[in-house]
Amino acid sequence: MSNQNRGVGILGVGSALPETVMTNFDLEKVVDTSDEWIKRRTGISERRVLDKDTPAYELGVKAAVRAVEDAGITAEDLDLIIVTTNSPDYLVPSTACIIQGKIGAGKAAAFDMNAACTGFVYGITVAKQFIETGAYKYVMVVGCEALSKITDWEDRNTCVLFADAAGAVVLGPVKEGYGILGTNIGADGSAGHTITSPCCHIDPVDIEKRPHENKRVVWMDGSAVLKFAVRIMEQATRAVLEEAKMSTDDVDFIFPHQANIRIIEGAVDRLGIPLDKVPLIIGKYGNISSASIPVALDEAVKTNKLKKGDNLIFVGFGGGLTWGSALVKWCK
Repeated sequence: MSNQNRGVGILGVGSALPETVMTNFDLEKVVDTSDEWIKRRTGISERRVLDKDTPAYELGVKAAVRAVEDAGITAEDLDLIIVTTNSPDYLVPSTACIIQGKIGAGKAAAFDMNAACTGFVYGITVAKQFIETGAYKYVMVVGCEALSKITDWEDRNTCVLFADAAGAVVLGPVKEGYGILGTNIGADGSAGHTITSPCCHIDPVDIEKRPHENKRVVWMDGSAVLKFAVRIMEQATRAVLEEAKMSTDDVDFIFPHQANIRIIEGAVDRLGIPLDKVPLIIGKYGNISSASIPVALDEAVKTNKLKKGDNLIFVGFGGGLTWGSALVKWCK
């Protein structure tokens, strides 16, 4: 059955975070850094990290259950589960399949997607197509990350950034004019080595850049990423607004991927959007990759920031290099 006269919107939201809090003062004991240095360069005061024996999928399961409950459906109603992650517990089975089994979503297809920190925007873009064609009714997208497990804790430029979390949404048909009004995604593979996390192979190019770090951990050219991120977040936001014949004046809230406060400030300044329209979570949760947008969205919902009809922008950037934006008219 076609849903041509219906929109595709977010019906439910949920999130989950580890209990363990790692403050900047804790990091001072691990690496040559300071609370003042970290806050000035990143805006981060603390982050949540999993203990070494807890898998990331446990966060994904909790977030998924909460999103299903918030949507007012059951796990058995789900037709598809997409997990966005670049820090899975296993290559096989996929995190999506593990979550599917754990929550009892027996009829749902399931697969993982890796667009790094842009993953959530990629995920809802794909989910939207399945629902619009009528192939599926309810699709869950889960951003599930355990970046602390692939962080080099001897590298003060990256270990102060990354953390763990999961955020989930349930998407389904909504009244026409509400929901996802448009998306814009892109990639530049020619600059892919700007952010790397090796799996089965370490490229000699990477080893030349960091000969003492022949490890399977996240590596990043921070200055290059910052310049790329500020530019591409503005570009992607304007693209999705122009497609909908709207302007930044029509935006009620913007939910960016929260990697660094300087990136966020730079992007919204170029857009002419006041910072008070950004529900900030980076200070207490750090960079949680593809989970950052849904976790921030869940907190905004729980604190009653959003009202029906609000225009929201989701915009992210990440390894690949990738970027993406979505314009959403809130329907709850």
